Amino acid sequence: MTKVTIPQLQKMKDRGEKIAVLTAYDSAFARIFDRAGIDVLLVGDSLGMVIQGHPNTLPVTLDQMAYHGRAVARGATRAHVTVDMPFGSYQVSREKAVESAIRLVAEGGAESVKLEGGAPFASTIEAIVRASVPVMGHLGLTPQSIHKLGGHVVQGRGAAAARQLREDARALEAAGCYAIVLEAIPQELAAEITAGLRIPTIGIGAGAGCDGQVLVSYDLLGMDDAFQPRFVRRYAELAQIVGEAAALYLDDVKTARFPTEANAFSDQPSPVRLAASGGEGHGPK
Repeated sequence: MTKVTIPQLQKMKDRGEKIAVLTAYDSAFARIFDRAGIDVLLVGDSLGMVIQGHPNTLPVTLDQMAYHGRAVARGATRAHVTVDMPFGSYQVSREKAVESAIRLVAEGGAESVKLEGGAPFASTIEAIVRASVPVMGHLGLTPQSIHKLGGHVVQGRGAAAARQLREDARALEAAGCYAIVLEAIPQELAAEITAGLRIPTIGIGAGAGCDGQVLVSYDLLGMDDAFQPRFVRRYAELAQIVGEAAALYLDDVKTARFPTEANAFSDQPSPVRLAASGGEGHGPK
């Protein structure tokens, strides 16, 4: 199986092949998405919301990103793995940004990093790229700036805002980004920016004119049945399925239908090797 590399992602844009990106936060989901053929696994700081239960991404730390990055990297053999740089890991200084990016590669299994922000971060991106760490940019709705933006609202509406996004996109490309995420901007603007860049764009809530698409995997899987923004398409309803499984387990335990003899051990060795969740042969015998 051929490993997805940054040059291959560029070739996909050049030949008009769409790029499929999903977030992943652990080895199990990374392995499933990798086997399904997903091109890029993004270890997103969205884990602060979907894994940790925070109202936004701001509390996520660099240690946590490195931890989840390592887990995803262990589960991915084909997909390219990029890891978000969390809030505070790159805004203070270029030196800290480079140190943070290097750590995500050395300790977090990252093959590239993603950071938010436009032209003001161009010199930071240049410094990280000079340190041999590839960078994916992120424009439009940038969740780490929600207090400045006034919440999770569409960006790039109006002539001045659209012009700024175009300038930011060109600045990020010139700074050395290999791709740019465009989040929650008008689809016409996203298509225009995409056509004007040599590097790929990855859209989320930015229409079909981008070179690829990314979704938070927990949204795609329907893990939160109360959350369904306009830009998300649910491909499963796992919240319902998992809840039903837990309810069945609860009933079996309460009524003593689980465990049965088939799930128990005797004082005699069994010829059957039992598999645990960690893999065959790791369970008791």
